[in-house]
Amino acid sequence: MPVRYTLRQLEYFVAVGEAGSIALASEKVNVSSPSISAAIAQLEQEFGLPLFVRQHAQGLALTQAGRVMLEQARTVLREADRLMDIAGDISGQVRGPLAIGCLLTFAQVVLPAVRRGFEDRYPDVNVRQIELDQAAIFSGIRRAELDIALTYNLDIPADLRFVTLAELPPYALVAEGHPLADLPEVTVKDLREHPMVLLDLPFSAEYFLSFFHEAGIKPNVAERTRDMAVMRSLVANGYGYSIANIRPVNDQSPDGKTLKFIPLKGDLRPMRMGLLMAPDSENSITIRSFVEHCAELVEDGALPGLNAAPQGQATGLAAG
Repeated sequence: MPVRYTLRQLEYFVAVGEAGSIALASEKVNVSSPSISAAIAQLEQEFGLPLFVRQHAQGLALTQAGRVMLEQARTVLREADRLMDIAGDISGQVRGPLAIGCLLTFAQVVLPAVRRGFEDRYPDVNVRQIELDQAAIFSGIRRAELDIALTYNLDIPADLRFVTLAELPPYALVAEGHPLADLPEVTVKDLREHPMVLLDLPFSAEYFLSFFHEAGIKPNVAERTRDMAVMRSLVANGYGYSIANIRPVNDQSPDGKTLKFIPLKGDLRPMRMGLLMAPDSENSITIRSFVEHCAELVEDGALPGLNAAPQGQATGLAAG
């Protein structure tokens, strides 16, 4: 029996199912709303099933059948992408789609430069980037919604593969007029009495707070934010110090005030930045090429704020 639906129609169906709205899906896939509506109607006719319940005030909701079909549609699209990987492996060409995730903490500093260089080098690769917290990155890799992600080695699950690119020691971030601003280095004991602006992201917050717990000290957490830029502005405006690992490209907060970066002294675990992927991901020539591209950038010092990893780690020999 001939197949009378297309991969494009499945793509539109998945976009609507994830967005819950034809208008939002239209923006995501850059296709007109009438075209998406027509594709959904054709799929429903072909399958003989209602995929959505139309709710005028609340958009579209998947039916029970629609939820089952959505998962299968994702699987079909992933397998179609895999055909491109196989073709690239056979031909030796780096091409096809590549979904790159990046940890929210440093996406603004790292991801655009990494992506620009990779796309210039391999113009036949269609890159899609997504900024996420750590838990969402784990989920995205497992569900094959992400091919690879730039992140930290924070509680990496055993079923995923982590390749180290750089080790980043922690530092304290303070305003120019902070009492500790002129010190060459500080310890967690020096920070104890001062208010803290905590970057409150999953896994990241636990990492920063562990410095104090291991020293038997309770930090004075005065402010919390999930946004790196907001954290820097709060610090610059005198709401407290913060702790981070990646150094921004300049010493200015987003609102133009000067910040000071002070090394944090002590037996503190550095953060390892690297690439997270499924165990067999590097069978794909495109993913393998992206890993190699990132390693070359770090080793050449082409990414500000990063320290090169020990020799061998950036080439895929180190796993977390």
